[in-house]
Amino acid sequence: MKYPDAHRLPLVDDLHGHQVPDPYRWLEDAADPATTAWLAEQETLWRDHAATLPWRDRMLARLTELSRTGSVNPPVWRGEHCFVLRRAAGEEHPVLYRDDEVLLDPMRLDPTGLTTLDEWQPDPEGRLVAYQLSRRGEERAELRVMDVRTGEDVDGPLSDCRYSPVAWLPGGRAFYYVRSRAGVYLHHLGNDTDEEVLTGLASYAVSLSADGRWLIVASAPGPGTPNELWLDDLTTGERRQIQPGGLARSAAAVGRDGRLYVLTDLDAPRRRLCTADPATPDAWKELVPEDPESVLAAFTILDGNRLLVSRVRHAVSELTVHDLDTGRPAVPVKLPGAGTIGPLTTRPEGGHEAWFFYTDAVTPAGVWRYDARDGALSVWEASLPVSGVQSRQITFTSRDGTDVRMTVIAKPGDGRPRPCIMTGYGGFGRSLMPGYAADSVAWIEAGGVLAVAGLRGGCEEGEAWHRAGMRENKQNVFDDFIAAAEKLVADGWTTPDRLGIWGESNGGLLIGAMLTQRPDLFAAAVCSAPILDMARYERSGLGASWSQEYGTADVPEELAWMLAYSPYHRVAEGTAYPATLFTVFGADTRVDPLHARKMCAAMQWADIGERPIVLRHESDVGHGARAVSRSVVLAADALAFLAEHTGLPLPPS
Repeated sequence: MKYPDAHRLPLVDDLHGHQVPDPYRWLEDAADPATTAWLAEQETLWRDHAATLPWRDRMLARLTELSRTGSVNPPVWRGEHCFVLRRAAGEEHPVLYRDDEVLLDPMRLDPTGLTTLDEWQPDPEGRLVAYQLSRRGEERAELRVMDVRTGEDVDGPLSDCRYSPVAWLPGGRAFYYVRSRAGVYLHHLGNDTDEEVLTGLASYAVSLSADGRWLIVASAPGPGTPNELWLDDLTTGERRQIQPGGLARSAAAVGRDGRLYVLTDLDAPRRRLCTADPATPDAWKELVPEDPESVLAAFTILDGNRLLVSRVRHAVSELTVHDLDTGRPAVPVKLPGAGTIGPLTTRPEGGHEAWFFYTDAVTPAGVWRYDARDGALSVWEASLPVSGVQSRQITFTSRDGTDVRMTVIAKPGDGRPRPCIMTGYGGFGRSLMPGYAADSVAWIEAGGVLAVAGLRGGCEEGEAWHRAGMRENKQNVFDDFIAAAEKLVADGWTTPDRLGIWGESNGGLLIGAMLTQRPDLFAAAVCSAPILDMARYERSGLGASWSQEYGTADVPEELAWMLAYSPYHRVAEGTAYPATLFTVFGADTRVDPLHARKMCAAMQWADIGERPIVLRHESDVGHGARAVSRSVVLAADALAFLAEHTGLPLPPS
């Protein structure tokens, strides 16, 4: 390939004594004519290469079919009214319903498909809905209030509400909400000025007890970091601290029984559930202790003195019924398979029922209903699983002797190595759980193997697992991924010339590290919306909020951690790199596309191999949700690229 010209600047920053070269800093400016010209040439290069990929049309056709399964979220009840978010077959975006009547359809609001419904929350009586829309992928939502009887907006817009939680007061006259990293505010419908509840640069969460008396506010420096918790008595105006900052990640709620419940990893890396009197919210009493092998994920209270608890054991969900007074487990609930369950929802006024979604590698997400009266689990709304696919969990040993788990999914084979896609995340305490994805199914149906590694940095094994892969321990994440790839090769699943890797966001950082640390181990890579320049990541997007996860370039020791693995700075001239596809999104407000632009230019300059290094750019989408058709085309391009460069054989028509 003849790559677009990208001049190299003789620019070297002296950072705490480190000489840090940055030859492609000019590519940080998206508005610079030189950058736009370079980007246009890269897009032409990608399109020319994409046109040669024989799997592209096949993957697009199959993904289009698989995307027609639709989706549904667990119901949210307000009295007798049922609110549900559902995407029917063929629809571009999920649609919000109340009692099976359409309330909000993003495609009716914007037929271009560039508007997404980011969040929504009905008031306690089910008469009003606060909803948040963002456009062109920017995720900077505007919050409005709709009267569900008329479908007309009665308040708003309130700006800068990035996925803001909303906590309605009884009667629907006011609500608490969060402005993006700015604070918690109380908004009275019809008022132009909001009341400040808590302000300052941080990540906030807010919730109310069902009776409207107790307000719970959480504040943390960034995602996945220890938080501070407060409890406000709205009848007296008194604020009490539940937990000081910097100690643990905790969440709290006041139950219908008047007790304060705290789900915490304080002195319990796999989490425990505690209770307290709201009058003394910092005096906790343990109700459900930490389990040595599973992570406590969520809980809800049911009538009959029942406590429903979900756990994650080695990245597989479990559900158990406990006694509400003693916390002792009574009976396990038999789930549909070894998969993932989502949030537990119940009626605010109480009841015997709980709803949750379930999915696994071959089963589209559906909603199930549990009834505590007879212990019955039944389908509320679900799709049929894909047949003929096997999933198994494998344990392997990382470089430092730590046991790590990986899920391998494939059709039954003849024992010979096959093209394989391997993925992981390894950051921010986020677990990679079994889940259905159309692109995964399409790849497996075509004869490929899919491997999902539960790396340190996630929360598959609790908070200690997270901390073992963050900050100065970040290299553990990369060592885990390398060990996983070597295990796949050793066990005969694949070979290095048939092994592709795929990661997004923090997972894109993982892919960048693999490209620069072990380019010999992989044949192809898809690096999507990645973080790659660790010396300057804090200067763009939401990077300033991630310093607790990675470290900050302002501290010499922490800069040294990051430079040791920073992919952009480890690109080495004269290396034969795997075939690499960078996918970036021009409206991404989380991870600026500048990372991928600079890394792509550096690799194209340094590479001496014969495999392509290309960049795919979309200007009018962002980091998060998008129209289904846009997701399908992106996935088809990525799968076709990986298929071509891992040698997936093309079957007869």
